[in-house]
Amino acid sequence: MGTEAHNVIPRLIPRKKPTAPAPLPIPDTPLLPSPPNLSNVNFETPRRRILTPSDHDAFQASPSHALILAFVFKLSESAMDRKISSLTEGSVSAEVRKILIILNGISQTVETIAPVHQGDSRFGNSAFRPFLDSIATQSVAWHYSLGLESPSAVSEISTYLHESFGNRARLDYGSGHELNFIVWLLCLNRLSLLPETTFPALALLVFPEYLQLMRKLQSTYYLEPAGSHGVWGLDDYQFLPFLVGASQLLHHPYIRPLSIHNEIVLEDEGDEYLYLNMIRFTMASKSVRDLRWTQPMLDDISAAKNWVKVEQGMRRMFVNEVLGKLPVMQHFLFGSLVPATESMSKEAKVGLSSEHAEIEGGEVAVDGGRIKHVHRNDVWGDCCGIKIPSTVAAAQEAKKRGNEGLRRIPFD
Repeated sequence: MGTEAHNVIPRLIPRKKPTAPAPLPIPDTPLLPSPPNLSNVNFETPRRRILTPSDHDAFQASPSHALILAFVFKLSESAMDRKISSLTEGSVSAEVRKILIILNGISQTVETIAPVHQGDSRFGNSAFRPFLDSIATQSVAWHYSLGLESPSAVSEISTYLHESFGNRARLDYGSGHELNFIVWLLCLNRLSLLPETTFPALALLVFPEYLQLMRKLQSTYYLEPAGSHGVWGLDDYQFLPFLVGASQLLHHPYIRPLSIHNEIVLEDEGDEYLYLNMIRFTMASKSVRDLRWTQPMLDDISAAKNWVKVEQGMRRMFVNEVLGKLPVMQHFLFGSLVPATESMSKEAKVGLSSEHAEIEGGEVAVDGGRIKHVHRNDVWGDCCGIKIPSTVAAAQEAKKRGNEGLRRIPFD
């Protein structure tokens, strides 16, 4: 009897599948508040206020966090199911045309400030600094042309424009600088210069023009990515084109997320849709023509069933990986139109130097009671002070040597 019991095959019990984590909620679009009564606004020079993790927590629960979300999501929604060519410069407001003139003026400034010779280096070119100085000099006249009358208002709002093109000390550019450009537009909205009726033009004309300008700056001054492949690995420099671009394609009759692997679709439709345009541009300077290796997250996203899923994912990423990441938001500037909360730290009070005087970046930490920036070596892509060579620069250097087409280099 004991032998029979010993030979009984135990009953197989199927393993329980691990419980999948609950998906993050899809962020709603908050109500965009009406512009403030300017008679109650005391304009001020924007400063950093997110200097500790508790400052960041306070920001995420603040009205300014909701204000930025509302503006960005409404811009994206205004581009829903629309091609870039659905708008023309002649059909938009005078203020939007003036902004396009300003961006054109900045582009012309690039032509007047040539990069300095630094061999075949793929790192940031020091001529970017006099370019930024020239922008600051011209900026006052540009803002007066938009209808601003107060010097203090110009001082506050122009700061965001200056910060839209990259860091003067580190010669780098990333999604935080891109966010500054959006906040510049948000400030003009708070002044009632860019009402919601202008949002489609901002998304489909102004933002693509800014994107083209940044590509020109990257190829001229070899701006380094501000962090290794950005925070998420979507792109070395940009994030918002993927959000707006997904909104453009939301209900497209035949372009699917998987279509980003079709070079004919990229070539034929890349001028109309920001998402496809980004894929086409970023792949042009990579040595491996395969998103699985160069941008694996974009490759994963292409398996989504539809653009609704992609757009929802981009919303989550903006909330959690842009506004929700301390290494990005520690550089954000607060003024009177996008204010900090009273509880947030102040640079002068904690003894921290200004953003432009700070060569290094990275996570904030307390050192002997004093707040400073430090680097993290335990995560991928979350440190903003590591020099990363520009793949765009490699392509430009190849052209200078007379190579046929782009000499694609290994992704960094």
